[in-house]
Amino acid sequence: MPSPAALKKIRPIQLIAVIFFTVSGGPYGLEPLLSYAGDHAALIILLITPLLWDVPAILTVLELNSMMPVNGGYYKWVKHALGIRWGFYEGWWTWLYTFVDLAIYPVLFVMYASFFYPELAQYKIQVCLIVIWASAGLNILGIVPVGKASLFLSAIVLAPVVIVIVLALHHHSGPLTLPAPSFKGLTFPSFGMALYTVMWNCLGWDNVTTYAEEVERPVRSYILSIIIAFTLVIVVYFFITWVAQQSGINHTKFTDEGMPALGELIAGHWLGVVVAVGGMASSLGIYAAVLLSVSRVPHVMAQDKLLPAGINRLHKRFNTPFVSIIICSLVVSFMILWKLGELFIIDVTVYGAGLSLEYISLVKLRIKEPDRARPFKIPLGVPGLCILLMLPVLVYVIALAGTFSSEGDAIKASVFAIIALLSAEVAWQRIAFFARLKRWYKRNWS
Repeated sequence: MPSPAALKKIRPIQLIAVIFFTVSGGPYGLEPLLSYAGDHAALIILLITPLLWDVPAILTVLELNSMMPVNGGYYKWVKHALGIRWGFYEGWWTWLYTFVDLAIYPVLFVMYASFFYPELAQYKIQVCLIVIWASAGLNILGIVPVGKASLFLSAIVLAPVVIVIVLALHHHSGPLTLPAPSFKGLTFPSFGMALYTVMWNCLGWDNVTTYAEEVERPVRSYILSIIIAFTLVIVVYFFITWVAQQSGINHTKFTDEGMPALGELIAGHWLGVVVAVGGMASSLGIYAAVLLSVSRVPHVMAQDKLLPAGINRLHKRFNTPFVSIIICSLVVSFMILWKLGELFIIDVTVYGAGLSLEYISLVKLRIKEPDRARPFKIPLGVPGLCILLMLPVLVYVIALAGTFSSEGDAIKASVFAIIALLSAEVAWQRIAFFARLKRWYKRNWS
């Protein structure tokens, strides 16, 4: 019998904070956009990409979650709609992409912490491991502590951003203008990397549904929380990018030194310090929130005998999938050795493939179960849905094509991502082989 603490559920205000960190965590990581897109294309890419990439995903998540608000989220949806094989693909791909995604945030934490202590970069691995295992301990305690921590950290993240925007507008002496939107001079590889930058900063809406049974009034809470979180993300991204343009900051410096460099330019070293603290809080909050979501997927896959049964074990006191959390943390401890640029590409590529299965599941369930209760339903018929869902697929294909048309690490990362996707079939064949072997043994030796 779980303890009373284990039965507590996360409230909507905490859910907004967890969603904010799962998807965004503030504008930290958006800095390379200006280098890739330039002043004239950055804002139009920043505004249009979420409409084509995020809005269809959000609507899909809201409809499927309203039908099946269960732990395991997208894995359970795809399994129900397309069968256990494709459900395994969905869970496997998401597990792989999240290992990559999680590895990014401890490294970013070290980068922002190095603003205070430059020598800290020499101890990157050690600091990253502290972040990884501290977050593992927090997640083992349960979703309510994670929600409270996310709510606290969200204030630390957003406060410096608001200060930067307000002081930038206050100190700006000339007219406030928007650069004329134009793609002139933007190469296709740079356009692809600009797309990847925005896509990476806006992904993960489906991840927030894997713990739906641990949320108070999940259908209503998710609709309200996701709408608020999406609005907050876009507003923050737009204003911080616009402020960076108005400040005249060198794009390369902005990419290399991050948001603290913008803070220093606007109001001096003290604001750089404040922004660096916000970056550290962002990295910690995102890591804890994403680990919360991914740790529930291996748990439900183990229940379906697609992963070893030991992963299915729950903590006796906190009723959390502690084995899954520990395994995730072990893998991420090795993934931090990768380069950030390569991790971004692999992350989005593998995530996009899993998201496509959710789109197919949505259409399939509209055809297969048209009369099933849907507290939230996208106001489109099946043909309209297909057109809507082609928009994020188109953005995904263009971004991937951009990396293949470039040179160096981008191509290597893209090829590795494709190999990672193909590994799902290898893993499935291994499961199928042992299942056949078990049936043969029972037939002949039982």
